[in-house]
Amino acid sequence: MKSIIPISKFKSGETIQGFYLCVEKYLRHTRSGELYLDLLLKDQTGQINAKVWDNVKEYEKKFKSGDPVALKGQVDLFLDKLQLNIKRINKATIQNYARYGFDPSLIVPTAKEDPKKMWKEVIKVIRSFKDPFLKKLCYNIYKNNKEKLLIYPATLSMNHNYRSGLLEHILSMSRSALTLARLYKLDRDLILTGILVHDIGKLREINYDYESTLTKDGNLIGHLVISRDIVLEEANKIKKFPKGLLIKIEHIILSHQAKYNWNNSIKPAFKEALLVQSIKLMDGQLNVMDITFNEDRESGEFTNHFNYFKTHLYKGSDGTK
Repeated sequence: MKSIIPISKFKSGETIQGFYLCVEKYLRHTRSGELYLDLLLKDQTGQINAKVWDNVKEYEKKFKSGDPVALKGQVDLFLDKLQLNIKRINKATIQNYARYGFDPSLIVPTAKEDPKKMWKEVIKVIRSFKDPFLKKLCYNIYKNNKEKLLIYPATLSMNHNYRSGLLEHILSMSRSALTLARLYKLDRDLILTGILVHDIGKLREINYDYESTLTKDGNLIGHLVISRDIVLEEANKIKKFPKGLLIKIEHIILSHQAKYNWNNSIKPAFKEALLVQSIKLMDGQLNVMDITFNEDRESGEFTNHFNYFKTHLYKGSDGTK
């Protein structure tokens, strides 16, 4: 296969081969009654409309919306916009296409750090625990969920909403906690445990392959309760796990999203819970600001004000982010 060309580099008249994510797929009819496939493809760099005109019935069976695809086609100009006319297309899998350069992280937004390196750093943090109960609890939860933790986003549409975003968020929070727990002379292992498990329910709340959706449990229960359930499941397997320690972990999980003007929420009731909540808010908002800068297309020193912060964000005096 030729070198893979990202969508942002497409030029009219080019023949391209590569791997992309099919986010929309429709079987339609031309005015003369002929079938064709109407697709929307994307990768990390952008998106493009695409059409399959030939062998439609054959190719229609090979993939569905939400699948990564391997394809060959020609880039044309239609109504002043680039369009891809596809000659060959098939579902892309690691088993069949890895040797040709297929990497899932290349077709969807993904964390900047290597997830395998992030995983090793998180496990190193767990192994540094002095409390044997907390160490065993966190290690077992992470060992049992490694496959998902390596790829899951932290949210559907807010902070760290990309591949491996949950692991990135947890690691970033842990790095902050290592300094702040020492600075404020708080229980380091309890704070880190709270960070490691506070969002673990996202692994059951979110259904993630290449696109994120909420599961039935996610819609009806939510990740706070699911996280608590996962912790209780694992703690009950550990002989003589201290009840006083367990209820503190439960409280950190259930209070980490609380706002003090919400009368119906459980609010942080001790310093370690308050610090987890504060680190969570800080790390999430800083990441949302990064995403806002990256997605902004305004020229000049400021972004537009249509963003999470509802204000013009300052990019710098020279107009760079």
